[in-house]
Amino acid sequence: MELKGIHHVSALTANAPENFKFYTEVMGLRLIKKTVNQDDTSVYHLFYGDEKGNPGTELTFFEIPMAGRNHDGNNSISAISLRVKDDASLNYWENRLKEHGIETEGIKDRAGRQTLAFRDFEGQRLILVSDENNKGVAGGTPWSKSTTPEETAIIGLGPVRLTVPAAEPTIQVLTELLGFRKRGSYSAEISGQPDIIVLETGEGGSGAEIHIEERTDLPQERLGRGGVHHVAFRVDNEDELREWIEKVRTSRFPNSGFVDRFYFKSLYFREPNRILFELATDGPGFDTDEELEHLGESLALPPFLEPQREEIEARLKPLNTKA
Repeated sequence: MELKGIHHVSALTANAPENFKFYTEVMGLRLIKKTVNQDDTSVYHLFYGDEKGNPGTELTFFEIPMAGRNHDGNNSISAISLRVKDDASLNYWENRLKEHGIETEGIKDRAGRQTLAFRDFEGQRLILVSDENNKGVAGGTPWSKSTTPEETAIIGLGPVRLTVPAAEPTIQVLTELLGFRKRGSYSAEISGQPDIIVLETGEGGSGAEIHIEERTDLPQERLGRGGVHHVAFRVDNEDELREWIEKVRTSRFPNSGFVDRFYFKSLYFREPNRILFELATDGPGFDTDEELEHLGESLALPPFLEPQREEIEARLKPLNTKA
């Protein structure tokens, strides 16, 4: 029983229409599912990804219209990475982002890979990472109708960085409970801070890594727009997920138990530094209720919310998609 890599990352936005515009027009991702937060159906839950939303390519956003800005700090998912094919692609993205008025930190090495860090319109911390010479979990397939060329397009999620006041408890959960293994470390970006620890799972590579940054000089993060809600790890199937649920329960971590998200099945729990982890199955997938050619064009609702469709649609602001 082994986790396969990063499944998805879920973040917060206060403006779904602007979020849709940025991630489809600027970043070239496909909106693969336009649905609602199952815990608050008055707001959107948007899913972006590759051509069909393959596991490991999904970046999702919960809309919270009145959310204040994120106050960066400890006990947080402090950066999301997006994979591109090679180093040359980063040159393309550096120019593209500049053309859209977005400042970057310039191309630099992180953990032996070339990267390009920047923030979106709400301050979301993003890092483009080159897959040149990457060995491990394969990337996804760019959508043919993307606003970016296929050869430079985003192909999935890369390493996720956690920032915590004490690294060891988080490392212990990831390695001893979840089966990650240490791959190495690299120098912290802040002088005087410990090296950033790299953990990997499954086949390894950029699509299966967690980077842990220990910072003793930061307050706890106050989550808001531009912050990250949780990271999900890939589980092969439902039977295996139920085995993980039993393992987490036996380890005495408070958890959600089995949760049916319709497009995948899940388990949620918090590790000792209060970061929310999810284990999510690879299937059934996002083409379960929509044709592949038309993913994300209409409001999709799981069967148990379908009777409320008229009421739900009346409360949502249009995204200016085809529907």
